[in-house]
Amino acid sequence: MGKVKIKKKSTLIDMTAMSDVTVLLLTFFMLTSTFIQKEPTTVRTPSSVSVEAIPAKDLVTILVSAADPNDKSGDPTLTEGKIFLAFQGDSTIKSEDLRKDILKAAISTYNQRHPSKKLSNPTEAQIDAFSKIQMFGVPFESLYEVLDMDPVARDKYLSDIQNPKVGIPINDNKEKKVEKYNEFQIWMDALAKVAQKGRTDAIEKNKLDEYNDADKEKIRDLDILYNAIYQGNSIAVKADKDTPFMTIHRVFDNLQTMGLNKFNMITNLKAEEAVKD
Repeated sequence: MGKVKIKKKSTLIDMTAMSDVTVLLLTFFMLTSTFIQKEPTTVRTPSSVSVEAIPAKDLVTILVSAADPNDKSGDPTLTEGKIFLAFQGDSTIKSEDLRKDILKAAISTYNQRHPSKKLSNPTEAQIDAFSKIQMFGVPFESLYEVLDMDPVARDKYLSDIQNPKVGIPINDNKEKKVEKYNEFQIWMDALAKVAQKGRTDAIEKNKLDEYNDADKEKIRDLDILYNAIYQGNSIAVKADKDTPFMTIHRVFDNLQTMGLNKFNMITNLKAEEAVKD
């Protein structure tokens, strides 16, 4: 009796459906992910066992530069302690809208503080450019020049930490009067003013009862931002682990002078057992 031949079945698997699922997942993660913002200088944050997460939204990040290892001048203070700022909104107010309002408020305060160095009103192109900058750090006198650059040239300019025109000027000012604020304090004051304006508008418009649903939403958002700033949830300081404490303490002093007494330090999470060892 002859052997029965079993017909071989194809082992080919149709992957069309799997490819569709993969593309959908990839698209989902691309649209929902928050990209890490580009920073002008790299800092190695210190380790800690704190498990309190820094919010990704409604946050101002204060970056304190470390000493540049490539600097051959022998003076680390030329590159260490330079200040950069990043304003992030999104959950209560769009980041771009927040930055536009902050820029206008900061220029207004700077002009009051320095009438002899008064800046002209920024153009729409400059306002738009500032709204898209993730992190910046230049004196007011160079601000418009940097905003007029194309993004690639601007990033290269801000990354030159040895450039004396890079970094927001800061000093040991402890005067609580706005007319005495240094440039770092002017930017922080602008953020507080934008949030304060929302809170004031909420109070006044509640009295008049003459606003629509869109007004209500924006006022509520800015009121939330105001509370976040003064509760310390919206201010984060990021500095290198080897940066001298007194360099960072200057930032703390500047914030406390303005009544901003609560803020977070950005650190790397480290296991408690490792810290004990």
